[in-house]
Amino acid sequence: MSSTISDITVKTINGEDKQLNEYTGKVLLIVNVASYCGYTPQYEGLEKLNQKYRQAGLRILGFPCNDFGAQEPGSNEEIVQFCTSKFSASFSMFDKVHAKGSQQHPLYARLTNAVEPTVEVAWNFEKFLVNKQGEVIARFKSSVQPDSPELIAIIEEELAK
Repeated sequence: MSSTISDITVKTINGEDKQLNEYTGKVLLIVNVASYCGYTPQYEGLEKLNQKYRQAGLRILGFPCNDFGAQEPGSNEEIVQFCTSKFSASFSMFDKVHAKGSQQHPLYARLTNAVEPTVEVAWNFEKFLVNKQGEVIARFKSSVQPDSPELIAIIEEELAK
């Protein structure tokens, strides 16, 4: 199985198809997000990363997901309203996906098989880092905060390449 995500198509939160190969040359942080989770305050940290590193080539891709504790029950419109009003989130948001199970989105099938541990996403706000060539290179548990030194270090390392 390919460890790149470039051939995958996703839907934006507005319902438009987007080819992930459009992000070639950018470093991606892909996160399954939820509005009613103990980790939801990470939206703030994700937006800070977006503000700090966007000019350098980082793109944060948020994928709402209701697979864990039904913590993302809202419509796409409600999700956008929540993220922008509560956290001023300006990074890219996408259509709600399944990160695990029989209806797992092809993106998450690829992400979870690309790097260790090759297991299903365990909870909301799990993070995957993708290099400029579209290769999945790192995975971080939900508990790893967006401003954690281990995450910042690898983002900066990839941006510098």
